Amino acid sequence: MELSEIKNRFGIIGNDPRLNSAIDTAIQIAGTSLSVLITGESGVGKEVIPKIIHAYSPRKHNNYIAINCGAIPEGTIESELFGHEKGSFTGANEARKGYFETADKGTIFLDEVGELPLPTQARLLRVLESGEFIRVGSSKTQKTDVRVIAASNVNFQHAIRNGRFREDLYYRLNAVPISIPPLRERKGDIHLLFMKFALDFADKYRMPAVRLTPEARILLESYRWPGNIRQLKNVAEQISILEKDRQVTPDVLVRYLPPDDPNQMPVRGCDSGTAGNIQDRDIIFKMLFQLREEMDELKSMVTGTRVVDAPAVGPVHTDHTAHALPVKVSDVPEFPHKLSHDYSITVPAAEVIPEPVKEDDAPRTIQDVNDDMIRRALEKHEGRRKAAAAELGISERTLYRKIKELKINEK
Repeated sequence: MELSEIKNRFGIIGNDPRLNSAIDTAIQIAGTSLSVLITGESGVGKEVIPKIIHAYSPRKHNNYIAINCGAIPEGTIESELFGHEKGSFTGANEARKGYFETADKGTIFLDEVGELPLPTQARLLRVLESGEFIRVGSSKTQKTDVRVIAASNVNFQHAIRNGRFREDLYYRLNAVPISIPPLRERKGDIHLLFMKFALDFADKYRMPAVRLTPEARILLESYRWPGNIRQLKNVAEQISILEKDRQVTPDVLVRYLPPDDPNQMPVRGCDSGTAGNIQDRDIIFKMLFQLREEMDELKSMVTGTRVVDAPAVGPVHTDHTAHALPVKVSDVPEFPHKLSHDYSITVPAAEVIPEPVKEDDAPRTIQDVNDDMIRRALEKHEGRRKAAAAELGISERTLYRKIKELKINEK
């Protein structure tokens, strides 16, 4: 079958070689029952590949179910996937089939599979290995014949190293890997996509389609597009609705593009070895800024401050006659810049109560700082996860997972 026919059928725009390769791979393996793992940044359009595979497979006349694993609460996800028996938990007034039972002989697409809790990952692994599952609250083993296609934008190697994703499940899902390139690496497709969206919105809102000047097109194609196709579509819709002039210049276009900072924290990508867990880094950065505020308060409380170079390990100087170079408080480097020296404060001995230095104190790791920040937030809010998560800037579900990892007893 011609590649152009497939693109027309599923509304795929673009001629990037890697995009074409992903579609070609999907067609080749459609006739098999191999598991498929689709990777790529958020917003690149990973959801279209499972539809292609199912449409050209022997299962095409049976059910196709798409599930966003990140949108289902952790307490109910096993019931959603595998079903439950009547009375198995509060609110289970009747028995219910899960998605794996409903999709028997068909295809299941597990989007954001990297968000699955570890116990659910173990049950999914059993389905992939033997086709067996057990409803919640039941002891009866049932069989299902389902093809599993999964997708995620997480860095699986990082998740595996941190114990958040099972390595054996990763290799089961990754029987056939398919990677979708980010929009910034498909520069030749950006203008085509924009014009397609502009025409769609012109038809939807019954107005002339907007058009880009040559200079605006250059700006469009040079932008980084961290939100990928989803962001491009939003920009096209905003311009189509809000701009009276149908000719879009660079001055107009730039108003709809957030500042393009290539050094900003990247979107989680499966092919980025240094991406890490952004949520953990957010917590650490929050703590750094909090430490900076506390340091500023300390500066304002101390008068006659002197700052000197000090050994990396050693007590604070208490002798105000010690040899010290007078340095202004404003000369102290600001966070989060890396300090080239350790700094200590020299004040009169009568005003200082030195604390003994513990020789067995080990340097704190980033994980220690992260864990301490979580514990402090929970203590501050008396164990209320919602309030603590809001202060930390993470979701309540992520905080719940970290509480379990740290084995924190909530109040």
